[in-house]
Amino acid sequence: MNEALPDVPEVRVVGLPQLTSGFDLVDRLDLPMHLKVHGPLEPMGGEQLAQLAERINLKGRGGAGFPFHKKLRSVAESAIKRGIRPVVVVNGSEDEPACRKDTVLINRAPHLILDGALLCAEALGARTLVVGVTRESTQRSMEAALAERGLNNGRRSALRARVQRNPVRMVTGAAASLIRSIDGGPAVPPGRKVSASQNGVGGAPTLLSNAETFAQLAIAARIGPERYGNTGLYDEPGTVMLTVSGAVARPMVIEVPTGVPLRYVLQLAGAPPVPQGVLTGGYHGKWIDAATVNEAIVSRNSLDAVGGALGAGAILPITQETCPLGESLRVAQWLAEESAGQCGPCYLGLPAAARGLEDILNGGGPAALEAVKQVAKNVKRRGACSHPDGSAMFLESTIKAFTDDLAAHVLGNGCGRPVEGVLPLFEGGRAPTGIPGGGESEENGPSRQKIYVDWTLCRGHGLCADILPEVFQLGADGFPTVAQAQVPRYAEAKALRAVRRCPALALRLEEDTRSQGAPSSRNLPVLSQGRGRRALGR
Repeated sequence: MNEALPDVPEVRVVGLPQLTSGFDLVDRLDLPMHLKVHGPLEPMGGEQLAQLAERINLKGRGGAGFPFHKKLRSVAESAIKRGIRPVVVVNGSEDEPACRKDTVLINRAPHLILDGALLCAEALGARTLVVGVTRESTQRSMEAALAERGLNNGRRSALRARVQRNPVRMVTGAAASLIRSIDGGPAVPPGRKVSASQNGVGGAPTLLSNAETFAQLAIAARIGPERYGNTGLYDEPGTVMLTVSGAVARPMVIEVPTGVPLRYVLQLAGAPPVPQGVLTGGYHGKWIDAATVNEAIVSRNSLDAVGGALGAGAILPITQETCPLGESLRVAQWLAEESAGQCGPCYLGLPAAARGLEDILNGGGPAALEAVKQVAKNVKRRGACSHPDGSAMFLESTIKAFTDDLAAHVLGNGCGRPVEGVLPLFEGGRAPTGIPGGGESEENGPSRQKIYVDWTLCRGHGLCADILPEVFQLGADGFPTVAQAQVPRYAEAKALRAVRRCPALALRLEEDTRSQGAPSSRNLPVLSQGRGRRALGR
């Protein structure tokens, strides 16, 4: 069984170090050592900074890969148009069990990240800088770095800077989750898609990007686009930080120039000479097979071309001796547990997908396979954040990559191989928050209500799916696809509204008798069909 990765695993570099410069000298570069290694950094104007990011083709290193220069210009234009100062946010919320590259940078080179963030803050005229983290080690390192620079959150400070610590959850790393937590809410997506560049922290235009992205910008600002472009590929210059784990002898974070063969990276970490498959991009990523590994190089375009993904830079090989579907099931179950519980595709779809994959392993036959495919298709592009999309991509990739094993489980008695647990997960399947008072908020607690559909009354009006998409989706026949479901705590008011407005009076809410603890005074009234509208004077 593979153990969870430490916050700071072994760090290696291929070629000349850039982000990892000085790592051979000290464990952590404080401000004096940082300046000795990297030298001073001159401020730059906003358009000059955007042109630099564009010339080096800098894209976000958190997974989405959005062009940084477009984000920078969008924030600047929105701030000027609205006449308000923007906010700069560094996203260091690295909460996937297989990712450690941002955690390494924050723990060992925090000032490189701050260099890039402060360049942007000065260029944009921002007066607020927030660094989002989830680990005790990253909080400690970044708070020390701010203190070393004399930055604080005092009202009289020219730049108010602070660290925002959130629980360790997969959805915490979403931009909308981090912004919501900075504004004082829970660290989960708000349930609506809003552009941070237009309406972010406190409603202000917000430049939010991944920790490595700001560090890469700081390197390019120091050495210039020409020297930066001398490393790596012409169309994707520079280096990439990767986390390599899974079936390897030496789990590590490694800085490599783009263009390095993926098989060489795996060899450095002690991966099997011929892995059964390699998961690229992490648990929102894609599998590639052993033959494809020999074709792939470390770059976003190359991995996309061979059916993989760079994503957040996680690379995870597995051996020929383990069941790939069983390994993927463990991840699928973890992804389902990491749901924020805010929308049906995530709250209901991901557990259903994990159960479907489990059914395949247990001999469910072709019907189980088709069910998984259908669920994965249904959850995509329908969630409040990218978690359902990334999870569905992982499931679809699993089905596509391991066709022989899939056939053995669907049509036969299984592949006969054990599940070794080589893909790292947090202990117990969940990540400890480690935050005093960081438990679930009232609105994110366990469900207290169940909603039921009376099929003798339902006429397929579809209003329930409009009001309560977290629970109800409509099938091809126009009727709800579930007969009963738990209601997420935050959606209880909407569930009551759905009951009230159902034209056929086909819905009812009931207290979930399995809920732990005494009934709360805030529980919704129990409405049975046929009496709800009269009871509410409607």
